[in-house]
Amino acid sequence: MQAIILAAGMGKRLKELTQHNTKCMVKVNGVTLIERMLRQLEGLGLSRIVIVIGYEGLKLVDYISELGVKTPIVYVENPIYDRTNNIYSLALAKEWLCREDTLLFESDIIFEDSVLKMLVDDPRDTLALVDKFESWMDGTCIKVGADDSIEAFVPGKNFKYEDIKAYYKTVNIYKFSRHFSEAYYVPFLEAYRSALGQNEYYEQVLRVITMLDEPVIKAKRLSGQRWYEIDDIQDLDIAESIFTPDDDERVRLLQGRFGGYWRYPKLIDFCYLVNPYFPPQKMKDELMANFDVLLTQYPSGQKVNSLLAAKCFNVRPENIVVGNGAAELIKSLAEFIEGKTGVVRPTFEEYPNRLLRDGVVEFKPDNRDYSYTADDLIERFDGEDIKNLILINPDNPTGSYIAKEGLLRLIKWSREKGIRLVIDESFADFADEENNTCIDQRLLDGEPQLCVMKSISKCYGVPGLRLGVLASGDKELIAAMKKDVAIWNINSFAEFYLQIEEKYKKYYGEALDAIRAERKRFESELARIEGVRVIPSQANYVMVELDRSIPARELLKRLLIRHDLLIKDLGPKTNGGNYLRLAVRNTEDNDILLKAMAEETALIMRGEP
Repeated sequence: MQAIILAAGMGKRLKELTQHNTKCMVKVNGVTLIERMLRQLEGLGLSRIVIVIGYEGLKLVDYISELGVKTPIVYVENPIYDRTNNIYSLALAKEWLCREDTLLFESDIIFEDSVLKMLVDDPRDTLALVDKFESWMDGTCIKVGADDSIEAFVPGKNFKYEDIKAYYKTVNIYKFSRHFSEAYYVPFLEAYRSALGQNEYYEQVLRVITMLDEPVIKAKRLSGQRWYEIDDIQDLDIAESIFTPDDDERVRLLQGRFGGYWRYPKLIDFCYLVNPYFPPQKMKDELMANFDVLLTQYPSGQKVNSLLAAKCFNVRPENIVVGNGAAELIKSLAEFIEGKTGVVRPTFEEYPNRLLRDGVVEFKPDNRDYSYTADDLIERFDGEDIKNLILINPDNPTGSYIAKEGLLRLIKWSREKGIRLVIDESFADFADEENNTCIDQRLLDGEPQLCVMKSISKCYGVPGLRLGVLASGDKELIAAMKKDVAIWNINSFAEFYLQIEEKYKKYYGEALDAIRAERKRFESELARIEGVRVIPSQANYVMVELDRSIPARELLKRLLIRHDLLIKDLGPKTNGGNYLRLAVRNTEDNDILLKAMAEETALIMRGEP
């Protein structure tokens, strides 16, 4: 068996990275794509490796000559690489294709060793490696039958997004038998080139072959093995986080993305917090039905959006401001807050980070559960010279909760003390206590010092829309913040969501019931895992304390590297405490985490790798 690598392309989308080097010389974690691939092929005992070169071909030849690859390497030059596509490059190697069985690669692919092993070990002699289509993929797709037959090739112009559940993406790695190349591929390749020219793709030849009565190429489906195609700098960035050999570095790179995890389709995110049971499919369908108009028309300004938010939360427009997520409103609010600010720690650090200029006074609960009451806060801050107090309720990351009765006492105290009280109730809807919101016009009217923040992204499960609101009895503050944020600070999709949200109140109530029940079950199952202590929560996440023999960082790393599960290590928030925060997702996802945690904690406690 031999290998053929197509490496003639220019890689223009990688811009300066390929200005003086061919695409396969781009480095991922310090190793070039071509070196990584050649090292992987070395162990197969191949008769030769044929590399089709073109752009900066001599540099590539010189570079490979210094790698010490023992497998014989043959070079085939494509002198018109800038005017042809890969069908011409492969045609230049057609004589080699007909000599023996071949593994065919494009040079901009990075993959783990198991991908190559499963292809080589499969007894079938002619295979196209494919993976279930995901949103990050681009290029040729196929439909696969139950017997692994390739039912259809789907070029880009025929791609239909409504059919993506049926699509597989070609990985651009193939295994061709000598007979297949001689009897089918090369003859069809020549005929296709003669009819349509050199500026085509070799996959088109495979598409024609699959139309035969007896198709001789089958699909080989990946089952979770990692690979990535690198076409631009974003692909390179993602590939480095997936394929770094340093587990600690991979954890750091993934945590540093702060979202966008749809680009990692195997990853289940237990770190970022959303509602897994809302919005309902009917609401999604309504958004999709209006996609064209929402995409192509400007959203309304702040005045109109305040009217929509006022309708949704049953307050007056002059008492509420809409933000591009709560994060925008926190930043804006910080511009109008002066004096020292009281905060509870551990907490959501966006608030203290924005309010550091005039000093922060901390309250740290003196118990392992980090729980506290309204009276605890009043006692701690009553004698302090603070002008503001921030309360996240339920708190993040602890899930500690003050019921409405306690909040009313705290609100009364803050008014009497002349303290601006900011209550972030982004997670309050998940609490067992219903009708607990402080976004209440009657309350706001009598409490000008009160500000109530709510992240619609979190409680309503639409983080991609970036929506948040701040309500306050201080109309002057609200007016100032409306001038501070951009006039078009939310997009048309977010505005339309506010427009239709009221129709789905019933669904929202059902979603809250579902997550409360799942949280209770999740907490119960977590408590069954040896070495895990569950801290009761009223939010859509659970804080747990681990036995000293189970370092939180080690468990996080194992869950990410071995199981593609991302969780939150609370060590930095708890002064080195051995705590984790786990989002409450749906039952299926939660069971995956529970099983993995039980396995890994048991291994760690036994001292096994």
